[in-house]
Amino acid sequence: MKDYVYPSIFFAYFFFLILLIGAIFFFFRSFKDGYWGAEGEDVKYRMLEDDGDGQMSRAATSARGESSNKKDEAALKR
Repeated sequence: MKDYVYPSIFFAYFFFLILLIGAIFFFFRSFKDGYWGAEGEDVKYRMLEDDGDGQMSRAATSARGESSNKKDEAALKR
């Protein structure tokens, strides 16, 4: 009689180890690329600026800490 429990448990632990190594790898890679710093969300705001007519909404500018008056002044100077 054979016991098929051990191969499945070893496979499960090996699979969990691969997932853990992948998570640690991508964590350190994102940390190295600067996604955890003070400017980590700049990519998101750049994407929001690129969408539509190029103007960020008032909610996005207030969340970012910019005054909407600065954007209005910049638009008037153009």
